[in-house]
Amino acid sequence: MQDYQHHWKDGTPLHLPLGKIVCIGRNYAEHARELNNPIPDEPLLFIKPATAAVYITRPLAIPRNQGEVHYESELAVLIGRPLTNASESEAKAAILGYGLALDLTLRDLQSQLKEKGHPWERAKSFDGACPLSPFVAAEKFSKDHFTFTLDIDQELRQRGDTRDMLMPILPLIAHISSQFSLMPGDVVLTGTPKGVGPLAEGQTLSLELDDVLFVETKVV
Repeated sequence: MQDYQHHWKDGTPLHLPLGKIVCIGRNYAEHARELNNPIPDEPLLFIKPATAAVYITRPLAIPRNQGEVHYESELAVLIGRPLTNASESEAKAAILGYGLALDLTLRDLQSQLKEKGHPWERAKSFDGACPLSPFVAAEKFSKDHFTFTLDIDQELRQRGDTRDMLMPILPLIAHISSQFSLMPGDVVLTGTPKGVGPLAEGQTLSLELDDVLFVETKVV
């Protein structure tokens, strides 16, 4: 049963409903290249349902008998105000907090769907497909860019820097709001850097955001 609830780093609950999780495909050029995908001219948007969200700090259960499940670490942005056709300044004012997420992907299924020209959602939207960290209030960050890392069994696998994004955070959120409204409690996943790969039982995943947030989980 779904029991996920947004909360701050100190454990305080955030009384916001989790609506949709808006994801961005291929927002880092090197990641697009590693999967032999073309670099898009505009953001590729897809949505995970609220039922995909789980606490990243709990043991990570991955689907069985559905092929490889790949990790994709991402910066997560928590929306705190309604946004429709927003400007970049309005987008900035609407950001309540930042966190980390895993965009888990049934890679074999995704490849099959892409070959048929079908949408990706079946490969991206299964229960538990979006482990989310606690959030840190936006005002706690003094820089205008972010770096984040993913280690697996103490080996660095991914390092992201938002300065490498094809579309930066504020233009990205403004663009999304021009396509469909964002609401308080919605989460935007801003894309994954290169280094994605399959998960295996027993692995320990450690994620860090700008020395401000550290979370760890284990694949079971």
